[in-house]
Amino acid sequence: MSLKSLVWRELRERPMAMLTSTLAILLGVTALVAIRHVTEFSEREVGQQLQSLGANVLVLPARSSLQDYYSADLTDRTLPESHVSTILLAGLPGVERLSPRLCVSTELGDHGITLTGILPQAEFQARSAWQSISLLSGVDTGCSRAACGPKTYDTAPKALATQRTVDQLAGNEAIVGADVAQFAGVEEGQKIDVLGEKLTVLAVLPRTGTIDDSRVFAHLHTVQRLTGSGEVVNAIEVIGCCEDAAGDLVPSLSELLPDAKVVTISQVVSTQVGVNRLMSRVSLLVLSILVIVGGASVASTVSANVRERRREIGTLMALGATPGLVTRMFLLKAFLVGTVGAIGGCALGLVTAHLFGSQWAGVTVTPLPELMAAAAGAAIAVSTLAALWPACSAARLDPCSCFQEV
Repeated sequence: MSLKSLVWRELRERPMAMLTSTLAILLGVTALVAIRHVTEFSEREVGQQLQSLGANVLVLPARSSLQDYYSADLTDRTLPESHVSTILLAGLPGVERLSPRLCVSTELGDHGITLTGILPQAEFQARSAWQSISLLSGVDTGCSRAACGPKTYDTAPKALATQRTVDQLAGNEAIVGADVAQFAGVEEGQKIDVLGEKLTVLAVLPRTGTIDDSRVFAHLHTVQRLTGSGEVVNAIEVIGCCEDAAGDLVPSLSELLPDAKVVTISQVVSTQVGVNRLMSRVSLLVLSILVIVGGASVASTVSANVRERRREIGTLMALGATPGLVTRMFLLKAFLVGTVGAIGGCALGLVTAHLFGSQWAGVTVTPLPELMAAAAGAAIAVSTLAALWPACSAARLDPCSCFQEV
C-alpha cells in the first residue's frame, strides 16, 4: 500500500479529528487575510486623501467621530449653515475658500449613492454682505506669512475632484462621480432622477479611487429642500493658505465656533493611521493565535492519532515500513490539513474583507496575491512543523511493544 493510500484511508476513516484541526487553521487564516487586506487598502486610502486634500481644515459637528473625513461627513450630526457666513465675515488670515457640505445616503436606480450638497463659490459673491471680503476679490491678502501666496484655481466643474470647490452649479444641475456615471449610464447633459427630482448632469468627475466616485454632487440648497433637513451642513471644508492652516487658523476657528470641532486634515489622517496601526497589531495577534492554537490543534490531533494507531503502526513496521515512511505519513496528513485550511481561509478572508471593508474602513478591497501566499505558507508551515514531534515519536515505536498492548 502506497503512502498516499495510507494517508487517504486515514483521513476517510477518522474525518472529525482532521476536520477540527482544519477548522482551526481556516479561521486563523481567514482573520489574518481579512484584517491585513482592510488595513492595507485603508493605508492607501489615507495616502490618497492626504495627497488630494493637502493642508485643508475641517469644521465638523462637536461630537463627530474622527475615523476619517469620508465617514465624518456622513454622520447624522449637523452644523448650522450660518457658520459659513460667520467664518467669512470674520476675515480670518489664511482662509482662501470654503466648501460647506451636506451628505445623505440615497439610491439612484438599484444602486446606493451619497448625495452631497455643496455651495458654489458664485453664491458667496452674490451676497452683498460679503462683497468686500478679500476672500472673494480674486487677490489673496489673507495669508499672514510671506512664503504663502494665492493658489490658482481651475474653474471647470471637473476640478471639484481635486480642488474641493466648484464655481458655478445651478439648482437643477448635478456633478456625478465616475462610478455613478458608469452604472447609471449617463453623460454630460443628460438627466438623472434623485429623490424625485430631475437634475441635469453638468460634469462627470474623473475617477479618484475614493468615495467621491460614488457621489452625486448637487446644490446645497437643493439637497436641503429635497431632504427637508433645513439650513444645516455636515461639514465645512476650509481651504487654508499654506502654513496658516496648520498654525493660527485652527485656534481662531475654534474660538469663533465654540460649538464645532475644528481639525486639520493631518489630525484626521493621524487618527486613521492610529486605527491602521491598531489593526496591524491585531493582525500580528491573529498570526500568533494561528501559530499557537492552530499548531497546538494539529499537534494534539496527530499525537492522539499516534496513540490510537500504535498497533497499526507496529504492524506496518513489522511488514517492512521504515521509520521514514511512518514519519512522512503523519507529516503528509498535517500538510494536507494545513493546505486545505490555508486555501479555505484565504478565500473566506478575501470575501470577508470585500464585504465588510467598506463598513470597517470605507475602502474597496481587491486581492493581494503576495499577502495570501504568505498567509497560506505560514499556515502550511505551522501545521507541518506542529506534526513533526508526534510523527517522529511514531517512527520510534517498537513493533514488539505495540503487539504486547491489549
